[in-house]
Amino acid sequence: MIINGVTIDDTFAEAFGMKATRLIITAENIRWAREAAVSMTGFATSVIACGCEAGIERVLDAGATPDGRPGISVLLFAVSTKELTRQVQNRVGQCVLTCPTTAVFAGLDPKGEGNEPLPLGKTLRYFGDGFQLSKVIGGTRYWRVPVMDGEFVAQDTTGMAKAIGGGNFLVLARSKRAGLAAVEAAIERMRRIDGVVMPFPGGVVRSGSKVGSKYKALSASTNDAFCPTLRGATASELGAGIECVLEIVIDGLTEQVIGDAMREGIAAACAIGADAGVVRISAGNYGGKLGKFHFKLRELMRPETLAPRGRAKAASAGTRSVR
Repeated sequence: MIINGVTIDDTFAEAFGMKATRLIITAENIRWAREAAVSMTGFATSVIACGCEAGIERVLDAGATPDGRPGISVLLFAVSTKELTRQVQNRVGQCVLTCPTTAVFAGLDPKGEGNEPLPLGKTLRYFGDGFQLSKVIGGTRYWRVPVMDGEFVAQDTTGMAKAIGGGNFLVLARSKRAGLAAVEAAIERMRRIDGVVMPFPGGVVRSGSKVGSKYKALSASTNDAFCPTLRGATASELGAGIECVLEIVIDGLTEQVIGDAMREGIAAACAIGADAGVVRISAGNYGGKLGKFHFKLRELMRPETLAPRGRAKAASAGTRSVR
């Protein structure tokens, strides 16, 4: 398969099951909502060392948030309920509770089909040192924690859903300039899809990894088969002239949204084209041994699947106005 001169490898991206939640962070204005969201999703590129993978999903206007203020939707992914609980408590407690004027709400309904409740204000309330108060609105409990600029409002629980991590594709290019142009175009398109985040810096990772290492202390190490400088020293996957490989990793709430994001991203990268130096699109997998979700590149990019798609509707937060 060739699109605009770019070869689509006959391979698949291998992804695996995770647990995820969506949080809605609001503030007096969008600047402070964003400050909190950026802070709490920092150092969250890979569960290998960060504990969770997280990112900003989208900006919300005042009409789309529970308290009628500007907001940011964030997604967090972890490998277990225990780890996701810990990450939510620590990150919200240190990065949202501390941020001026913010509040935090469930972005997934704790009572929604297939969802499980995950503590949010239920644990953060203890910072109030006994002065915290609760209020039930429409059957949903919120906590009001006194802080130095007034009160921090947090919904008691958020929803936790089964999710998918590790969707990915690789852009193989003749130069760093061509590779960056392709992945920048891809990320811009992919960020239009609700329900996904690309957790690495700017959505892109240059240090793709393989499972295992010659060093016993490491569980993962450099993906030498895709390193241009190792072309003559290892079983390389790179043909002559490929000098840059960049990877985009996608975490999503459903298999469909990951597939949609991959399709949009690959199409955008291919639009840059072979004449500009984009040579191939490939993907990372482990022979099907790591995860049960397999995103086959050529199936995703069949002509009949490339019809334009609008932004998916975000899942309801399941909250009423708390203004």
